Amino acid sequence: MSRVIVIGAGAGGLATAARLAVKGHAVQLFEQSPHVGGKLATYRRDGFAFDTGPSLFTLPAVYRDLFMKTGRPLEEEVDLQEVEPAFGYHFADGTTATVPGVDPARCAMALHDAFGGDTGSQWRALMDRAGQMWRLTRGPFLQSPLAGWRTLLPLAKPADVRTIAPWSTLRGLGRSMLSDPRAVTLLDRYATYTGSDPRKAPAVLATVPYVEQEFGVWHLGGGLGTLADALHRRCIERGVDVRTGIDITEVTTNQAGVTGVVADGAHHECDVVVSGIDAGVLYSDLLHDERAIKVSRSIDRTDPSLAGFVLLLALRGRTPGLQHHNVWFPADYDAEFDAIFGRAPRPVEDPAIYVCAPEDPQMRPDSDHESWFVLVNAPRHDPTGGVDWTSPGLAEGYAQRILDLLAQRGVDVRDRVLWHEWRSPADLERTARAPGGSIYGTASNGPRAAFARPTNASPIPGLFLVGGSSHPGGGLPLVGMGAEITASLVGRA
Repeated sequence: MSRVIVIGAGAGGLATAARLAVKGHAVQLFEQSPHVGGKLATYRRDGFAFDTGPSLFTLPAVYRDLFMKTGRPLEEEVDLQEVEPAFGYHFADGTTATVPGVDPARCAMALHDAFGGDTGSQWRALMDRAGQMWRLTRGPFLQSPLAGWRTLLPLAKPADVRTIAPWSTLRGLGRSMLSDPRAVTLLDRYATYTGSDPRKAPAVLATVPYVEQEFGVWHLGGGLGTLADALHRRCIERGVDVRTGIDITEVTTNQAGVTGVVADGAHHECDVVVSGIDAGVLYSDLLHDERAIKVSRSIDRTDPSLAGFVLLLALRGRTPGLQHHNVWFPADYDAEFDAIFGRAPRPVEDPAIYVCAPEDPQMRPDSDHESWFVLVNAPRHDPTGGVDWTSPGLAEGYAQRILDLLAQRGVDVRDRVLWHEWRSPADLERTARAPGGSIYGTASNGPRAAFARPTNASPIPGLFLVGGSSHPGGGLPLVGMGAEITASLVGRA
């Protein structure tokens, strides 16, 4: 039996801890905050509830596998609900597309009804291509340890390479297969699921809408934070020693590998450390080992992912035509990415606005009120060379700017607000130890970006990584896949 310490009780840390416990290891899990879940959280106040991290649940098979292999099925632990319809997309020209929660053919028809022309058949062809990408990459890349460019050896057939098009960007793929610029804009948005710029992100990210439309868009009754609660319960049931309010300040090593961690000034010995915190923080702050230097420098050379500005709105009354997930696009989507990733980062003047407003009685006081989670993409918190989100009045003024923009786009809720809270990238940095408030660690900007992510097995024996800043990436499905990879690398006791 190996002594394992998991750092960080986010989704990746919890999932890995549960898997390692059933493999026979003695597992301790240390979390710096008072609560488990990390970014996976549901905030509650006065009968209103908001998913403040992930607000969309896709590919439930990943967590079905986890819960089945560690105890009772997923459906016995959370209230899994299909979302139908899933999305309301609103464009600057007044067009609205209401997109179903599952079935690529129905989604293509919905886009045809909204945009006309050949959009339906073109979108269907794009999703067929994305489905091929998914089938080619899921096993050798997403569900396997990262081995640099060798990871692509199973895809060496010329036809497979042409399908994945590693030289093409998501924007380039969209423009080559979609004639309507609104459809290209819709596809562009999926780059932001990995905190990236569609003009630089790889074409293979077309698999993201494919997964949504093929396997469905889901909600968890009471909020996605209930998944964190379920993972926590599973860890306790499997004998994991979960400790919150514990600050890890160092991962100790010797020539042979890891020896333990320093937590609140005390040294805890172990045989294996699994880090579920930001990889940059691990390699630059917690490790004092020459073997960490190369990885730390590699992380420093990559683009950090975008951050987000969040507005929580407790509203009286109901909003006609509102879907579970809603996006209002600006007239100039490129200006958003220029503001975030350009040489002079700044709050986006006219951003795309995402609103999650679940039709869930557990997330509002009654049927005459709504809970809105509002998110706009934002540059990271960088007081020295970018945006200082702690500047007096900046965040508060930007929150008002978002309300004003919604009003300009035809959704004026300003006189319906009972109360609101905002959370800037500086808040995410402080609460989640996410440098700059970057949501996904590093961005997938460029064809090499996916291979530049820190691997699940570190260069230091006994040290492993999991979570959105390491392979295979961010978002609940990929984090869950990463937990399975990491647990398999550690192996059985």
